[in-house]
Amino acid sequence: MKKTLNKIALSLIFISSQAAAAVEPQTIPVAKSANDYQLELVAKGIQIPWGMVWLNDTELLVTDRSGQLRMIKEGKLLDKPIEGVPEVHAERQGGLLDIEIDPNYAKNGWIYFSYSGFEGEEKGSNTSIMRARLKDMKLVDKQLIFDGFPNTKPSFHFGSRIEFDKDGYLYFSIGDRGNRDVHPQRLDHDAGKIHRINADGTIPESNPFAKQKDARKSIYSYGHRNPQGMAMHPQTGEIWTHEHGPRGGDEINIIKPGLNYGWPVITYGINYNGTKITDETTRAGMQQPDWVWVPSIAPSGMEFITSDKYPQWQGHLVVGAMKFAHLVLVELDGNKVVGHSKLFEGAGRVRSIATHPNGDLYLGIDGSGIFKVVPKTK
Repeated sequence: MKKTLNKIALSLIFISSQAAAAVEPQTIPVAKSANDYQLELVAKGIQIPWGMVWLNDTELLVTDRSGQLRMIKEGKLLDKPIEGVPEVHAERQGGLLDIEIDPNYAKNGWIYFSYSGFEGEEKGSNTSIMRARLKDMKLVDKQLIFDGFPNTKPSFHFGSRIEFDKDGYLYFSIGDRGNRDVHPQRLDHDAGKIHRINADGTIPESNPFAKQKDARKSIYSYGHRNPQGMAMHPQTGEIWTHEHGPRGGDEINIIKPGLNYGWPVITYGINYNGTKITDETTRAGMQQPDWVWVPSIAPSGMEFITSDKYPQWQGHLVVGAMKFAHLVLVELDGNKVVGHSKLFEGAGRVRSIATHPNGDLYLGIDGSGIFKVVPKTK
């Protein structure tokens, strides 16, 4: 009996959004293509590379959670950080977080980044979104376009990924800020939500709660725990996220407007001390995840593979598994998750993932550096 329980505890349970029930426990197998590629070090010197974005063919911006914004130019990390970064609450999970460029960056030069900011009247911090332009290694024309409400004192569960969709709307995530019993299910609080705004920070009139009294108008979906992965599906244009569960229950979700994703009323995870959070994994009116990992993999970073440089991965999704120190290939059949496998075992805590304009895949790994995924030499 003890051996059976240990085996289940070390296994991963796949849960389909259609079935909404666990099937036989399974471990993450090694990907068939695991030996076809290797990691090539590009640069060291960034301790926690939380977010990455390519400005062009030669310049990569990387956020260090400590509060520094760094540039890798022509494959080399520049000595000096970029100036003008706002004050961030760089404690525990807080700091300078994700970064993205405007879909029309070549014309307007806007760069967007999220951080744990002190803006707001309440003591503490929350997730903030700022945009700025880069000139002579300094951020200029800075505009605060979102200030999370209310500020709270915990220094974890800030979210916070950023993604544009095909229509130019800006999506971002905010975690529950460590208060699961208050924030995720309340529409008058920003925490525990996926938000959608216009590129200038104004609210789209088509947002699901834009006309609802006492609701935060930027909310697009709610009932989230701590989403640290976000990507737009290259064919459907839908926004996909993943989020940290508690002890178990990490999720992948396809985000739909106005839906309640259930946290903490329903979950496939338990408390860190082993006690139950709830007996419910389903409830009418609450969305089932499209995929669940039990036990948790501690997911971070998320990228659809569209490049023909990785033919075995093309059309699928990759996610960092910080807990198990590898990359997870999430296998898709159209818009449905059908399996998963692991790549680069022992690589480290994959924090961020970005694709070069030429299709090359780059990984930011905590404490190790920025790496490029290249074919393995024979």
